[in-house]
Amino acid sequence: MTVETDESGWEVDPDDEWGVAVITTVGRQLKLRREAAGMRAGDFGVAVGYGEDLVYKVEGGKRIPRQEYLDRADEVLGADGLISAAWEDVKKVRYPKKVRELGKLEAKAVEIAVYQCNSINGLLQTPDHARAVIGAAQPPYSPDDVDRMVAARIARRTVFERSPAPALSFVLEEGVVRRPIGGKMVWRQQLERLLEVGRLHNVVLQVMPMDCDTHSGTDGTIELLKFEDGSAVGRSDGAFGGRPASDPKHLRILELRYGTIRAQALSPRESLAFIEQLLGET
Repeated sequence: MTVETDESGWEVDPDDEWGVAVITTVGRQLKLRREAAGMRAGDFGVAVGYGEDLVYKVEGGKRIPRQEYLDRADEVLGADGLISAAWEDVKKVRYPKKVRELGKLEAKAVEIAVYQCNSINGLLQTPDHARAVIGAAQPPYSPDDVDRMVAARIARRTVFERSPAPALSFVLEEGVVRRPIGGKMVWRQQLERLLEVGRLHNVVLQVMPMDCDTHSGTDGTIELLKFEDGSAVGRSDGAFGGRPASDPKHLRILELRYGTIRAQALSPRESLAFIEQLLGET
């Protein structure tokens, strides 16, 4: 069997206490089972198809293994599914802590409203578009970090599959929608995704036109999430130091700004027609 040169898995964030605890426990169990089977780390790495260095990193709690690594380890060590079952715990911490926390909030929200000024919101991005956006960062992320961030961003799209469906509202800048991030084909697929989402019964998608002579969103992104118990949380680049806000007075300010931006943007019908026109021009 050929040993893969690319390491499978992601680095563990040392500040993610829960993630560190889970991955350390899984790694320790893998090491105990390997040693009980009388296999050296190098031989085990060859058997599962990964490098010896990765084996040590996973067993030492320094690397988050992917599902295929656990499945191969289960087969090689004859664990009868017990190692593979660890994926249920690993998958809960495989994404960065901040993304997990955001995903938890989105999973509970009954209303989500976002004005995005400099990019297409992550909930709306296709995998290829997300990879192009994240991959363009400077200084650049490592390939593993890019993979992890893309996977985390796409995993958040389960919000569209929830039942009952939450009310979702997005306002995007025309310049962002026009920018062919990732190339023409990736851009076309992204436009098609916007149309697909924008036609959902629980989604309102609007575009802020370039020729708008009054714009209340120049301070940056606004995010608002409301929950079933009546509570809410919001954030704005241009208010309260960019920190999350839950005070009713602060939330009213964010709601006022977002409502004004929506009123200045194209209507949902006009916005979808605009995106369709762009798609037809590509």
